[in-house]
Amino acid sequence: MPVTQAPPISFEDTAVAFASKSDGELRKMYALFAAMNNNALVKTGGGLMKTALKWHLPGTKFLIKKSIFEQFCGGETIQECLPVIQELGRYHIGTILDYSVEGEGDDKSFDATTTEILATIDLSHRSQHIPFSVFKVTGVGDAAILEKVQAGKALTPAEQISFEKTKKRINAICARAHQYGVRVFIDAEESWFQDTIDQLAYEMMQRYNRESAIVWNTYQLYRHDRLDAIKKAYNDAVAGGYYLGGKLVRGAYMEKEARVAAQQGRENPINPTKPATDDLYNEALRYCVQHADRISICAGTHNEASSKLLTELMQEYDIRPGDPRIWFAQLYGMSDNLSYNLAHAGYNTAKYVPYGPVASVMPYLLRRADENTAIAGQTSREFLLIQKEMNRRKAR
Repeated sequence: MPVTQAPPISFEDTAVAFASKSDGELRKMYALFAAMNNNALVKTGGGLMKTALKWHLPGTKFLIKKSIFEQFCGGETIQECLPVIQELGRYHIGTILDYSVEGEGDDKSFDATTTEILATIDLSHRSQHIPFSVFKVTGVGDAAILEKVQAGKALTPAEQISFEKTKKRINAICARAHQYGVRVFIDAEESWFQDTIDQLAYEMMQRYNRESAIVWNTYQLYRHDRLDAIKKAYNDAVAGGYYLGGKLVRGAYMEKEARVAAQQGRENPINPTKPATDDLYNEALRYCVQHADRISICAGTHNEASSKLLTELMQEYDIRPGDPRIWFAQLYGMSDNLSYNLAHAGYNTAKYVPYGPVASVMPYLLRRADENTAIAGQTSREFLLIQKEMNRRKAR
């Protein structure tokens, strides 16, 4: 019988999930998710938004900012995100500032992104409500060079210089994180250069994770080889005397991965079915909790069954809800029934909060929706939960 008795938790408790929302805010969410629940409207609307932004049509930015952008993004700048950070903090939910601007792919944009990530680390150091920073390696380095390195191809002198600059930017970010004791996620990306990203992440862990998990790698469990990758990373961490940080997600590039694998005539790295991914994700949770002496994890998921499983595993292995080695995370504007109920029960919980100029962030968000078939089902779930809370309030 475990010593740690976790408080009861229900992801159906909409009173807790929407406690921060006024009746007016709830009605606004209802209208937005009703629209998003219409697949045809989403596809048409996404195209119209892209076109309107491209042509700088009057009023476009204002309308987007007051609707979909406001729901899913914290603001255009770090400063604009401060009210969101404070509001989430009131409910014991942390903020992970996700700079979602895609650069031009040159040194100027890579350096600008690095400076922005360093600014999020500096703010995290000063704030009790920002437990993690996060960045994509392709935000600070050339994806084509990462791919070439993974393929074992020789780099030209210019490419070698570029790759060394990428490594210096990554080190600058991780060094600042270590200096301030701020945990930093290195996001997962496409499989054809993920091995290069993994290697860079593990080099940073060897350097900066000697006392605790500062640098965290990301594992997309829709790939059938990722649990094996976690197990190898754990063994390497034990042998190397450092701590492993792992953010566990299902994945974000499923259609693209299948398409590129077919074009290149290689095996699709994605699990054959959704249940297979769910099983692998849950197995990874079990493995990580069983090895929590060396592994810290963040369950980055909107899946209620996996989130509930992790709370049960923590209780089974006598890990208290607020143990700093285990976190839950969801996207801002979605799955409040998970985030707010988990935080209410004392679990470490955070929201990924994308930010950046509207015109720069919207293509990223729209493409993410296009690439992630799970979004459609999630918006239906959100819509039903909002309906339930509106009905509950009417019945009071």
